[in-house]
Amino acid sequence: MRDFEMVKLPSGSVTLHDARRKARRTVELEPFEIGTFAVTQEQAAELLGESARHPRRPVADVSWLRAVRLCNAASEWEGLDPAYSFEGEDVTWHVDADGFRLPTEAEWEYACRAGSTGAHYGPLAEIAWTAADGVGRPQDVGGKLPNLNGLFDTLGNVWEWCWDLLDPARYADYRVFRGGGFADDAWSARAGTRRGGAPRMHHEDVGLRLARGGFDAVDEAQGWSAAVDRERALGDGPLPSGWTPLR
Repeated sequence: MRDFEMVKLPSGSVTLHDARRKARRTVELEPFEIGTFAVTQEQAAELLGESARHPRRPVADVSWLRAVRLCNAASEWEGLDPAYSFEGEDVTWHVDADGFRLPTEAEWEYACRAGSTGAHYGPLAEIAWTAADGVGRPQDVGGKLPNLNGLFDTLGNVWEWCWDLLDPARYADYRVFRGGGFADDAWSARAGTRRGGAPRMHHEDVGLRLARGGFDAVDEAQGWSAAVDRERALGDGPLPSGWTPLR
């Protein structure tokens, strides 16, 4: 199996925008690691004891629940403490664990932007596989130019699951995915675009990128907080007709 090539990113800050809530917040991040590439079919197949038809393409059609289990499998492969534990389909992130995990939404955007402030960190045709390329499936990782952090395909090719809840008041347990996919236009393949899906949802253009880094807090880290998730689930403003806050 090819090693999980990771980039170490220094501490820094990133400003996140929630369009529905019309809110912005700035997150201060501690140093962490993130994958140079999305997890490939070859890597996922080796972890699961399967074969890969297209070894260098990003693994896709993978649910959020399967993604977090792949993270734990990668940790076990490398002899690291798993980041997640499970009670049925309830997942707990052990924030202090040194194993592989999904990036938080703040980590993902910070890594993707690489210091840029625009929608794209470079000319989209040079950095991302999108609808403009006319491809019908994910392409091999690393086929376009990286960002200034040395990360490939953070925009385009496949969306990438993050740890965070999308909007618990409206969408209950939906988790965030970021970055845009091979069939998306320039509006979707943007550093700030947020989308999400249920933990069991899977699509042909959604995959994952590994992160690593343990932290001292118990239930919050890198822009995520369990307490804030609970508050958001109660609703923080008027909801569209038919929506009930998750309580």
